[in-house]
Amino acid sequence: MGHHLDALVDAAATGDGVSLDGFTVSRSDDGFRLETADSTLNGLTEGGLREALADYDDYATNWYFWSEVVGESSPQRRAFLRWVEGASVDAGGDDGGDGDGDDSENDGDAASVPERYDALRDGVSREWGQLLVTVTVDDHGERSYELRHADEVDADRDDLDPYREPLAARQLATYDEKGRYRPLKTGNNLAGGWVFPDLDARDLVETVETFYPASVPNWYRERRGELDVAHWEDAIGRQTGMYSVVKTWNRGDGHEHVDWVAEACCDDSQCVKRREWQYDDDTDLDVDGGDGAFPCREPCSVVIAASRKWTRLEGEGTQTYEFELTPSEKEQVEDIIEAVADDRTDDIREGDVYEGANRYRARFLRAKLFDDEGNLGGVPTDASDDE
Repeated sequence: MGHHLDALVDAAATGDGVSLDGFTVSRSDDGFRLETADSTLNGLTEGGLREALADYDDYATNWYFWSEVVGESSPQRRAFLRWVEGASVDAGGDDGGDGDGDDSENDGDAASVPERYDALRDGVSREWGQLLVTVTVDDHGERSYELRHADEVDADRDDLDPYREPLAARQLATYDEKGRYRPLKTGNNLAGGWVFPDLDARDLVETVETFYPASVPNWYRERRGELDVAHWEDAIGRQTGMYSVVKTWNRGDGHEHVDWVAEACCDDSQCVKRREWQYDDDTDLDVDGGDGAFPCREPCSVVIAASRKWTRLEGEGTQTYEFELTPSEKEQVEDIIEAVADDRTDDIREGDVYEGANRYRARFLRAKLFDDEGNLGGVPTDASDDE
């Protein structure tokens, strides 16, 4: 970045000069003025300015990176990159930014450029869903970005498979660690074992967006108060074809059924987004939306598809069944449901027979309680089965 001084001096000599992150250089009839939070130099010649900038090189390379390398052609990309390294996101450009972000209090506490550079030399990391972004800066102010699975923060880079092209993330995001297709790209089951060791700024954002489509623009719109949220009522109202049946689930009996949907599908353990959609504009759900870094603006295709099935299931009338279970068997049934719901079945060891969802315990219960037709307690599901 040796040419950063030429670019800075040229920019400072025109218009209002340059101003970014507490660093200002402008030109008047008296010469150049250089100002930071700690010092002010006036009446500098061009040669004097260049000499003075040697003591403010972090400021100079920081200005060059954000103004010339990143630029302002994509405000959302710029905002995300600044967020990654802990810079004030609302500092939009040489005019100081628009100041509309909703994290302005955090931005106000952003570190100074020298403090930020000290941290960047060691590496600054941020989590984005299940992604871990680490940015470093070299002696010339150039940034390098590493991207890996957040659970592998301590893994040796040499033990991970390296990738360099952003589109490689498409394949990595397609299957979970068991090789099963992932219908939800923001599902909390992203497989690890990979690393993008040296991305530039543009490729970093493209890679992140390949893993989590629209996560950066939606995060940016939310910061600016411009996120267009489509609530449950809006989303199901536009369903057509086989999914239009979901509209019939709203029967004027409240929104408890949508609470169940949100608890089942939108919990932090299931999706890395933070649910911002509610029942409708005037009615919030009783279930917490989660703590994800970026928002979910509408019920996703997985929610709608599952709700289609639940709409039909919840339309059934209730029946009374009579089973005889010991207290321990009742608790075991509860343990099995909990283990499946929390995706813990693979964590239960074969030898751990004290765990209710243990495979041998479950097989014993089936052998004892199921008849040859697979009916629990020998009780048929439909009354017609008795006829």
